[in-house]
Amino acid sequence: MASPEGKIAFVSNLNGTTLTEVSLGSFLAPVCFLSRGLFLIVFHLGKGVLPFSWGAHLTLDFTTIIMPMVLSCTALSDILHFIIMGIAIVDFTVLYLVYKNKKNPSSLKNTIEKFVQSGAESNMVPFVTIFRVLVNVKTAISILAVDFSVFPRRYAKTETYGTGVMDFGVGAYVMANALVCPEARGKNIQGSKLSHVLKQAISVWPLVLLGFVRLASVKSSGYHEHVTEYGVHWNFFFTLAIVRVVASALLALFPVSCSGFLALLICGTYQVMLETTDLKSFLIHNTERSGFVLANREGIFSVVGYIAIYMAGVHVGCYLMQSRNLVKDWIRVIRNLLLTSFGLFLVLYVCQRNIEPVSRRMANLPFCIWTVAQALFFLSCISIADLVLLFAKVVSNFSLVPTSWCPNQNKKSDEKTRRDMDGLCLIQAVNRNQLLYFLLANILTGLTNVLVDTMNSSDVLAVSVLLGYMFMNSLVIFVLHVNKITIKFW
Repeated sequence: MASPEGKIAFVSNLNGTTLTEVSLGSFLAPVCFLSRGLFLIVFHLGKGVLPFSWGAHLTLDFTTIIMPMVLSCTALSDILHFIIMGIAIVDFTVLYLVYKNKKNPSSLKNTIEKFVQSGAESNMVPFVTIFRVLVNVKTAISILAVDFSVFPRRYAKTETYGTGVMDFGVGAYVMANALVCPEARGKNIQGSKLSHVLKQAISVWPLVLLGFVRLASVKSSGYHEHVTEYGVHWNFFFTLAIVRVVASALLALFPVSCSGFLALLICGTYQVMLETTDLKSFLIHNTERSGFVLANREGIFSVVGYIAIYMAGVHVGCYLMQSRNLVKDWIRVIRNLLLTSFGLFLVLYVCQRNIEPVSRRMANLPFCIWTVAQALFFLSCISIADLVLLFAKVVSNFSLVPTSWCPNQNKKSDEKTRRDMDGLCLIQAVNRNQLLYFLLANILTGLTNVLVDTMNSSDVLAVSVLLGYMFMNSLVIFVLHVNKITIKFW
């Protein structure tokens, strides 16, 4: 077995990958999600009976969504662009065949024009749910995969500057929580603002507890820890808890409509402090670790950047949660998401040329801009896939694919079957118990590192272990969902 020092060195002093490669990864999960939906539509058109058994649905979702994500960051990482193109070509070929199979077909132009003017119904914004679940799933894969040599070092978290896939994952996790927070969903504060903030402070006790449990388990087991990531005692659970409480306080003091401005103000002020004071040198060059602040300076000060990302997420969430019933309205939303993403990438280019590169370690201004830009691009890709799937539903007259928009003309008689399909959907399963899924992934990651010599494992063994680990995560969370069990920690 590799020593803890060897494992620390294995994940240290890394510089990440290019912005383009991180963005390329945003295409994979959406085309896989589309593949799974088209498979269900084609199966129905072939006179197949839905829903399947729970085991068959779990196998389908795991094979079409989880497995490609595992392979994409391990054995197939060097040919990812070919994999994405191949799946996309198959998807659109199947979509064309579904269109040609349509009864009383009209011209493609007329069909698309009619589709754009049609309605779409969903109790929630499905692509936001998918985004949150996929971020959680990718995080679960990465926290174990990074310990294997089959996982490209360029995808791991960077030491000080750079853009690794896991760097984005941390920021995306914060933003995913912000998109559906009570403020973004338009929930009014009950009682006084002070009591609301106190309630939010109390509600994060599970995160604080998990933070201390992780701290105790790491220290007692001798598990390897990368100190320059968060510090000696700090971890991501503490960051999540503090971000939620501080953001709630800010949103109690200021209107939710100001969340975007607050995000800019916070990260802008923080960057000014990094540039005009000794704070940057204190964070990245000081080797002293005596005292709580010095020992955990990365975790403590990076909270500022994550608060800014959270506030930006609230702003985006408020926009996405507005009521819309027409396809053309959602097309406009997707266009705006893409334009904002491209605009932020342009701003990021200017910042990296004139200020400093992206740094997750400090959670600086470029990191905040990159996280939001990349998250909006990922959201756009997922929403486009969901829109294409809605088109397939319309032309096939079949609307029972779970976790996606449904045509307005959906038959009332299909309601029960739709609920049954949602009850057998892995995406809905993870969405039901997001925090439990994240906790389970952390526990299994620790156990795997105890039982397996991850650094010296062959590529075949590494991929097999990762697939087994993800299947166990999926199985537990799926069984809970099938039995309608939601594990609430507060």
